[in-house]
Amino acid sequence: MEQKHYDLAVRLRHELHQHPELSLEETWTRRHLMDFLKAHTRLEVVDKGRWFYAHYRSGSSLPGIAFRAELDALPVEDAISGDHVSRVPGCGHKCGHDGHMASLCGLALELEEKGADRDVYLIFQHGEEIGAGGEECSMLLPEKGVGLAYGWHNRPGMPKGMVQTMDGTMYYASKGMILHFDGVPSHASMPEAGRCPAFAIARIISAIPQLVAPQNWKGQVFCTVIQVDVGEPAFGTQASRGELLLTIRGQYEREMDALQQKLEQMAQAYAQEDGLNWNVRFCDVFPESANDPAAAQRIRDAAKALKLAYREAPHPYRGSDDFGYYPKQASGAMFEIGCGEDCPPIHTLHYDFPDDILPVAVDLMWQLTRAD
Repeated sequence: MEQKHYDLAVRLRHELHQHPELSLEETWTRRHLMDFLKAHTRLEVVDKGRWFYAHYRSGSSLPGIAFRAELDALPVEDAISGDHVSRVPGCGHKCGHDGHMASLCGLALELEEKGADRDVYLIFQHGEEIGAGGEECSMLLPEKGVGLAYGWHNRPGMPKGMVQTMDGTMYYASKGMILHFDGVPSHASMPEAGRCPAFAIARIISAIPQLVAPQNWKGQVFCTVIQVDVGEPAFGTQASRGELLLTIRGQYEREMDALQQKLEQMAQAYAQEDGLNWNVRFCDVFPESANDPAAAQRIRDAAKALKLAYREAPHPYRGSDDFGYYPKQASGAMFEIGCGEDCPPIHTLHYDFPDDILPVAVDLMWQLTRAD
């Protein structure tokens, strides 16, 4: 990465860090990035409303390649010590998305000067933290005939600048599941006259350990109780409504879906037994991020060509990323770059993306644009 491009990318990263925006509110961020690309490159910038992409035209007949970065920040206070500390109370780039955006802009600067062997699409995606943008943005791949797609993440606790990837599942599938029950209220002195959802909810919670028992699944499966909300604080009235909020998670998406089906069947059976009405809603839906082996091998080859430190990821990670929608549309893979063994964990007050790994990300992505 050229020093002049690095300096511009760092300055941009600090500006983004100072102005974080939550999922689906990334108005300033999107505009600032579009202005940067228009000011420093001749790439075509296409505004899609909540997100945008930049297109480098190579004139080659090779399949195009796409890289994804995320626009959104987290509702977490920023407690870093640098001059670029967040100016938005209670909101911060604590996942490294400011670095991801800056790296794609750094790649755009390199493309402007060095070119590429194929068309390149830089996708700046909204709403990753809540799983709201990946599915929409990934549809650009079949629309434009893009054959390769990549995303990356920063990994605290891993040697700084080291690259890792793996074949198959890299991040688990997950979703928020809200089970709602309605019964019939009654005076607290006559519980038999009403229908209370508390017992159905309690039975579901009690069944969770057996549902997720390791012997029942090929990969890891989890069901985490997030909240139980039953009734009102009125001691003369028996509860007649209730909600159970769960996060279900699976190493394999198909097994998470199977767990969901078991929970729905259980809710239906208990609701019928207790004379309750029920429904289910979902939020924060993330598919399994499964790396295509061919796409992952190109990452290994690129790291080798650049003489970067590399290791195979030791295991899939339980966290989720909606990049998983992209490999459903093209040959795709995620890779990670280490932030250093002493780097604070992501999603915490003191996390700050390390600027000095930007060249690793930019150089690796540019190498991936080269012809095989």
